[in-house]
This record gives sequence, C-alpha cells and structure tokens, in this order.
Amino acid sequence: MGKTTLAQIIAHQLEVQFFTLSAVTSGVKDVRDVIERAQKGRFFNEASPILFIDEIHRFSKSQQDSLLGAVEKGIVTLIGATTENPSFEVIRPLLSRCQLYVLKSLEKDDLLELLHRALTKDVFLKELNIDLQETGALLRYSSGDARKLLNILELVVESSSSVKTNSNSDDARITITDEMVVFCLQQNPLAYDKDGEMHYDIISAFIKSIRGSDPDAALYWMARMIEGGEDPQFIARRLVISAAEDIGLANPNALLLANATFDVVMKIGWPEGRIPLAECAVYLATSPKSNSAYLGIDRALGLVRQTGNQPVPLHLRNAPTSLMKDLGYSDGYQYPHDYAGHFTPQQYMPDALQHERIWFGQHSPAEQKLYERMVNYWGKRFEEK
Repeated sequence: MGKTTLAQIIAHQLEVQFFTLSAVTSGVKDVRDVIERAQKGRFFNEASPILFIDEIHRFSKSQQDSLLGAVEKGIVTLIGATTENPSFEVIRPLLSRCQLYVLKSLEKDDLLELLHRALTKDVFLKELNIDLQETGALLRYSSGDARKLLNILELVVESSSSVKTNSNSDDARITITDEMVVFCLQQNPLAYDKDGEMHYDIISAFIKSIRGSDPDAALYWMARMIEGGEDPQFIARRLVISAAEDIGLANPNALLLANATFDVVMKIGWPEGRIPLAECAVYLATSPKSNSAYLGIDRALGLVRQTGNQPVPLHLRNAPTSLMKDLGYSDGYQYPHDYAGHFTPQQYMPDALQHERIWFGQHSPAEQKLYERMVNYWGKRFEEK
C-alpha cells in the first residue's frame, strides 16, 4: 500500500474531497489553483478537503509558504509525505502546524499474511500451483515494504513461469526458494529502488569504506548511488555525518569540508555536484580517524539516563538576583581567563559524578595533543583508565 492510497483511505473514511499534488512536478500556481478549487467546492460546515502532497520535501520554501494560509485557516487539511527528515526539509512554520506520523515498516507476520493472501486469493497466482518453500529472502529484500514484496514475488513467478510452460506434466509446480529469489534479483537489478534494501546496503558500504580508509571503494559505491539516481542531498548529508562520527577530532577540518560540500552541491546540482562529492569522499577516506566525540556523547547520554537530573553545583549557577547571590549561587566560581594559561582547576561536574570520565582521547596525532593538554591541566583525572 502506497502513501497516496493511505491518504485516499483517510479521505474516504471522512467523506471529504481529495486533492493530490506531486512536489516533483507542481509549482506555486498549482498549489494556489488547488486551494481555490477546494475553497469553492466546500459546503458550509463541511469538513476540510484533504490536500495530499507527495515528496513534500522537494517543495521550495516559497512553495511551502504558499500552503501556510490555507492550512492555518482550515481551507484544506494537508497531508504531506516525505522519505526525508522533515526537520531538515519542511519549513518550521508549516511543520509547527502539522502532526508528524512515522510510518514504520511492516513486521514479519504482516508480510507473511500478505504473501498468503496473494497466493490464495489472486486468481492468476492460484492457477500457477506455487509451492512457497522458503520466505527468508522475500522478507529480507522487501525490507518491510508490502509493494516491494509483491513486486519481487511477481518477478520470481514470471521468471519461473517459462519452466512450467515448457513442462509436459500437468502437475508442474513453481517452487520458490531463497536461492531462486536471490538469483532473480541479481539478474534484474532494476527490481531494486532507491528506497529499498540495496539503497541501504550501498550507503552502508559507502560509509564503511570511508571509515576503513579505502578511497577507491568509497568512490565506487558513490558512483553506484549516482548511477542509481540517488538524491545528492542524501549523499552529502551522509558525508557530514561521517566527518563528525568517524574522522572527528583526528581532523576537525573534515567536518568543515563536508559541510561546505553539502552547501556547494545544493547550489550547483547535477552533474557537476559529483565533483565536490568525490573530493569530500576521498578526503574523508584518507583522513586519520577518531570516534572519541561520538563515543563520548553516547557515554554522557547513558550516564544522564542512569543517574537522572543531578543538581548543578552552586558555584556554577547563574545569579541574576540578590536573593540568588544570598543563597550562594555563583559563589566561589573562578573565572579561567584570570589565571595563567586561561585555566584553573575547579569542579564542573555534579557532586555525585565529579569523578566520572566521559571523553577519552584517541591516538591520532591531532587528538594526542588535545589529550596531552588535558593531562597537563587535570593530571591523574585524565590519565587513561
């Protein structure tokens, strides 16, 4: 079941008009035309028509702005579908007027029920005498997507039908195994789309090639994504994440370059965008690696969840009023810039956690200097455990 179908079901259940636009092909004029039609066709006290916009993340800021008035006044009920993170792709005023729902992948039992219904209810499939011996590959490659599951089933059945047609036996059966599914998909790469498992496998291989310092492999997997029609924003965003997660403090310039690459790709688009993307991928792959910041924030989050809301030490608290000063807020705080080297030791962690270590420096040349500076400042507290 697709996103549009879900929106149509909602409109049918509510018994309201249904309008649909594609953000790929529609402009501001199309949006205004639909809003005008919705306003004219609506009866007094009737529920608002539904306006469904597929791939809403492809709408520009001006296109999204054109929706605000109609949404705010209730002229239409907007349903926008996106495969991207709406926090990045949908303008804040529009997002604040909407309720966000995350559509999760179907579970194994749901997919098996769908397979059973297809094989027992579909007239064409029932006549083919299909023996479904294994379902592992079908479930794996469908990635929780009902439409993809049925498409793969159709592909496998079509590939096997000739065998049954050429058989002299009236009892010839189509036997589906995991091996057969894998073989059919390898022979028909177009069966994959950029939202399916191959999409996630390739981006995984791309990121792991960068993490593993293999620029050749990083460029290869990037080329696979480009040739497959991947959104350049997606590639650029993954480079930014990789720069922070895998290169980190070993080469802080990596994050600057990745962020600049994202901006440049958004400005110049395809096909020239492949060049800065390739430059960034090679730079990240050939950079020294450190994940100390990534591990550090996860360790800190774990500590917060484990220990709860520990009170801020009094000397670190803000004291904007005389009452707060009388209560000891900010009393005893030592301003580091007043001391040699712009540092003086004092307690910054909560009382109950002052001996906890969260960040551990790793041994790239750049990060080793940071670690040595901390040891020089804090002594044994920062010595490795």
